[in-house]
Amino acid sequence: SLSWVLIFGYILTISVYAFTFGHYVAHVFEFGPWMPRACALAIVFILTAVNLKGVGEAAWVEIITVWGKLAILFGLAAIGLWQWQPDQLTAGIEPRGITGALIGAASVFMAYEGFQLLAYDYEDIRDPKKTLPRAVVSAVIVVICVYIVVALGATMLVGAQTIVEKKEVAIAVAGRQALGMWGLGLATIAAAFSTGSAINATLFATARLMHEVAEDRELPPVLCHRNRNGVPDRPIIIIGAVGALLAAFGSLSTLVEAASLAFLFTFGVVNVIALLQCEKGRWVFLLGAAGAGIAAVVLVGRLIGEAPIALGLLAIVALIAAFGRPKIIQWTEKMHKEQDTEPHHTTHDKES
Repeated sequence: SLSWVLIFGYILTISVYAFTFGHYVAHVFEFGPWMPRACALAIVFILTAVNLKGVGEAAWVEIITVWGKLAILFGLAAIGLWQWQPDQLTAGIEPRGITGALIGAASVFMAYEGFQLLAYDYEDIRDPKKTLPRAVVSAVIVVICVYIVVALGATMLVGAQTIVEKKEVAIAVAGRQALGMWGLGLATIAAAFSTGSAINATLFATARLMHEVAEDRELPPVLCHRNRNGVPDRPIIIIGAVGALLAAFGSLSTLVEAASLAFLFTFGVVNVIALLQCEKGRWVFLLGAAGAGIAAVVLVGRLIGEAPIALGLLAIVALIAAFGRPKIIQWTEKMHKEQDTEPHHTTHDKES
């Protein structure tokens, strides 16, 4: 049941990244209100095509975009931190207490979904028993540092109020403040690389998760198909298409908070399961479950007032996963049996 909620959460995150990509690119060219949506659709289409080509092409796209964005983001952050002005942290806004921090943390929780995505790529990783633990631990540490440095540097450049008001293109605004049009261009490239790599990684891993769930007979057998490159092509196409549509018609805050709630729910339940089944490190699972639970309650309260439609959609998905799943599984089992018993004809037989 959780895999269903997870897949929906991943599709929402793809829509968030595509939405952000579109707004950053459109902020430079300013062709009209249609431009951000068109760019969002285009980037998902391009990266869907890249993923259909195979693992090697997708991996190279990821490597290039990650190093490119890190170089630019650290450069802009360094310029901002060089002009250190603590007053900029609250310029134009009222200081918030611990409640505001908790709401903020809950609202952007989807930003951390990438860590568990690595687990779905286990079979594609070279020497996974050694590589995967190193990758996860080092990634967590690096991401903490990057987020803090970039957030502080950007705020030093333009102030807290501008960051809030221009949330869709905040890094581009900070880049322009730092280096003029050159800064705007570099920041837009960094944002495009950042969101592009996030779409690529999420699409890559979620398609494999959907394929594995289908092979476990929890989704229709049509999703078990692989193309000649060994890629689960149908899951990639479905995930890309739905994510692109959500990006074209959704709003940033609603998409982000809906995705965050899906992951908070999933992470909380997984920690409870681990708490019940594992003997070692139980205090870690207890903290994880408590943190996710508190943040989820806070976010639900916010969505009730700010985005009730998104909350209702998530509730429907959760109810289908929890209660409608047995009927759907029964139907997919029947489809699997029909597919397994269907006679395999050769081309000669079909021509005859």
